[in-house]
Amino acid sequence: MLVCVALTAPVASARTESDEAWPQWRGPELTGASRSAKPPLTWGEDRNVAWKRALPSWAGSSPIVSGERVFVTSPSAPKAEADGDVARVLPNMTRRNPGGPDLLLLCFDRRDGKPVWEYRLDDGNRLFGKQNLSSPSPVTDGKTVWVLSGTGVLAAVDFGGKELWRKDLAAEWGAFLPAWGYASSPVLWKDRILIQVLQASGESYLAAVGADSGNVLWKEGRKTDAQRECPDAYTTPTIARTPQGEQVIVVGANYVTGHDPLTGRELWRGGGLNPQLAGNYRIVPSPVVAAELVIAPTRVKPMLAYRLGGTGDVTGSHLAWKYEGKGAPDVPSPVTDGTRIYLVDDRGVAVCLKASTGEVLWGPERTADGTVSASPVLADGRIYITNEIATTTVLAAGDAFNILATNMLDDGYTISTPAPAGADLFIRTSAHLYCIRQLPGK
Repeated sequence: MLVCVALTAPVASARTESDEAWPQWRGPELTGASRSAKPPLTWGEDRNVAWKRALPSWAGSSPIVSGERVFVTSPSAPKAEADGDVARVLPNMTRRNPGGPDLLLLCFDRRDGKPVWEYRLDDGNRLFGKQNLSSPSPVTDGKTVWVLSGTGVLAAVDFGGKELWRKDLAAEWGAFLPAWGYASSPVLWKDRILIQVLQASGESYLAAVGADSGNVLWKEGRKTDAQRECPDAYTTPTIARTPQGEQVIVVGANYVTGHDPLTGRELWRGGGLNPQLAGNYRIVPSPVVAAELVIAPTRVKPMLAYRLGGTGDVTGSHLAWKYEGKGAPDVPSPVTDGTRIYLVDDRGVAVCLKASTGEVLWGPERTADGTVSASPVLADGRIYITNEIATTTVLAAGDAFNILATNMLDDGYTISTPAPAGADLFIRTSAHLYCIRQLPGK
């Protein structure tokens, strides 16, 4: 199902040995897709719910799955809401309690959902618009899980819940200060954890920390001429193979850049993500690699595709195509099967592009009514799109638009991206973690 170009396909940066895993944000290959997962097509509160476990609070981070363990980050249980609990709230949003003060990593048994252990990473949780400080998703290699808080604390924990090391990056290098809260997830590449901090109010940089030791391997500033809010980015890096070797791909602050993962050195950069130089072009959706191209989302439009293999400023030499039509996302990240790019915007409008050319294959088409903040995922030839009221539209992957199912859960505010793994689909809502599985007779 997932077609990958051998030379330039994104690599599985997490060192997982199981086809049953969803080991990091955007899945095994950082594309939003799983080659092997076969989750159910239909479900509801009364069907195909293998288990449902209460969570202490809501968060935007995705479940991470490896072997018989499921990991999620979460604030502790909320206290009574008080004026001091709310930092920044969008004008059109109802006041929302950010959750409790502690930032936790929770481990559940995949088979029945029973809690296994809880690890306290840090405190200082706050509300920032639509997210709190538990937005970064963990990453695992099947033996260790690495977790990063929005306050800047990074830790390694074994599958028994024992802390192996803990490092306060914010204390060492300065606070994480994106205007709407830190949300980039850590990426595991070989022996190191890659961290991206892009922000207007402090230093912007990339860093690599030893996965086994927690020692800093390198830290590299990321330069930009972006102004006002534009240096803030909420994206997560991806990894690509290129003729020059593997590279870390970063989108934010008006540019897409490629970096050497051994040193952090910038190898190339492409501009044009903010062609009018507007002051509010913070970028939320993460990049993907497909058809020998880096697909770089921005704030709705333009979406740019750059050919891999360049050096220096590639803005004029390596731009392959741009998309400025409907359906381009402001928050959800694209998903790819290697030959197509599937987009959904914040209103639930979906579009499919040919990855190599940017040609529109279908769309824009409407999915279930409601705002979408979670990113689409692809498994078993289907696209799963979950909106903020826990309704998931299932589309057929391919060159024609086809809604296969619409599935509803009665569980409130949902901004977390689902995680397909094996026969399961894990959905994290405001109150519960669901394991969706095809059950006999359902």
